[in-house]
Amino acid sequence: MRLPAPLTPAWGVLQELAAQRANFDLPAAFAADAEREQRYTRSAAGLRLDLSRQCIDESVLAALTQLLDTVDMRGAIESMWRGEPINNTEQRAAWHVQLRRPAVMTGDLTRDMTRDLTRDVTSATAEVLAERRRMLAFADEIRASGAFDTVINIGIGGSDLGPAMVVQALRSLANGPKVYFVSNVDGIALHDLLQELDPARTLFIICSKTFTTQETLANAERARAWILEHLGESAIPNHFAAVSVNAAAMDRFGIAVDRRFAMWDWVGGRYSVWSAVGISLAMAVGSARFEEFLAGAHAMDEHFRTAPWADNLPALMALVGVWNINFLKIPTLAVLPYSERLARFPAFLQQLEMESNGKSVTREGQPVSWETAPVVWGEPGNNAQHSFFQLLHQGTLRAALDVILLRVSPIGDTKAQSLATANGLAQIETFAMGQQGADAHRRHPGSRPQSVLVLDELTPRALGALIALYEHKVFVQSVVWGINAFDQFGVEAGKRVCNEMLATSEASATSPASAMDRDAKLRSVRQLLKSLGA
Repeated sequence: MRLPAPLTPAWGVLQELAAQRANFDLPAAFAADAEREQRYTRSAAGLRLDLSRQCIDESVLAALTQLLDTVDMRGAIESMWRGEPINNTEQRAAWHVQLRRPAVMTGDLTRDMTRDLTRDVTSATAEVLAERRRMLAFADEIRASGAFDTVINIGIGGSDLGPAMVVQALRSLANGPKVYFVSNVDGIALHDLLQELDPARTLFIICSKTFTTQETLANAERARAWILEHLGESAIPNHFAAVSVNAAAMDRFGIAVDRRFAMWDWVGGRYSVWSAVGISLAMAVGSARFEEFLAGAHAMDEHFRTAPWADNLPALMALVGVWNINFLKIPTLAVLPYSERLARFPAFLQQLEMESNGKSVTREGQPVSWETAPVVWGEPGNNAQHSFFQLLHQGTLRAALDVILLRVSPIGDTKAQSLATANGLAQIETFAMGQQGADAHRRHPGSRPQSVLVLDELTPRALGALIALYEHKVFVQSVVWGINAFDQFGVEAGKRVCNEMLATSEASATSPASAMDRDAKLRSVRQLLKSLGA
């Protein structure tokens, strides 16, 4: 059993370093080291990561790196790659790296030939590749047929945030049907969409592993009723596809057998965009570009697995996050992409980071006495400058920052891209170096810790690498903190209470109030429903 890093002597070393650097001065650090930016910049898989504006020095970075050996991070990585049940509370693998394996492996596959609970690596790879071929063939068939001009993905959480983000990010490359996403249970998004669409030209994709997710099923039934009203029962199989494993539920709904695509229990929703959950992306940009998207993620996977810690982008991002959260006591992370195409990336990261690492017990179920995930938030940088940057520059609540820049405009507008980049660079400089104002109101303290990520272009390959970078960062942090990044019981509790409320509301309509009062736990629920007019 690995001890969480906060319970090891290596943690105490970092606490001492943090106490000595309580008022780290970034301008002074740059003045003392003309090579600081080059010293703390690394590149891999088409991404450039600059950590020179983090409040670190060589001693801090060396001590942080020591944490990874203390918790046997190499062993943890190999456990993930072998498909071991690292999601220990649910006894499942977290094997999303398997989804990105290329059809032809160039590395040494034999070193992976160890068994998980039910299969070995080669058979799992064959399953993944076969399902990928089916999914991409269907996506290309839909694109080639011209039968549908609109695709609506119905899902929620990982079945919405991931695909919605990547479709928007790669919109400049989209040359297939228009793709929309519906998730909220209140039905408004779907209602508004359907006012503008032609039922005969609309295809729905229902993404729900169990085909029981309340929000997804509610919207799916609304969509089914719409097709039924306009085109009749016989049209249902042609206008719906699904990503699920619940064959009986899909039978009842009317999903054609050849329009069903599989998921695996070793893929968490927030890690599933690489699977058939990403079929909406394949329909938007085509199978070749979807394969490029996977290739970018796989390149980052191999970098993460093999690069030394001093050059390892996910490990380094994770470590500076640990430094900021646990030692500098900075509770939030603002994600600031300087591109409208990445507008949904902060929301995607909110689920990836906070659902994964928003935990307060260790893998063994013991309470933690250290901070885990930050609160993640953000907006496209230029808009954010006119919104909340005032707090980031001069507020009392401090935030760490991830600033994402593009070198090339996704729409080919060089002038506009230069303007966006200039804004980003100006903010980066001011966050780090501060500014001496004529009076206290105009003074910027600077020394705001930030990571700067640069992508040459927002290609499928670069986007795949970017997402995989953050996935692995989250995993590294979970191992350091000794928590399980792959369950989400906090989300499920609210769903159970919601089902109790619905059952109470329905029972109240047919049963005497006295019968319902037998369950004292639900009395407050009944009162709330009454106050809402339910």
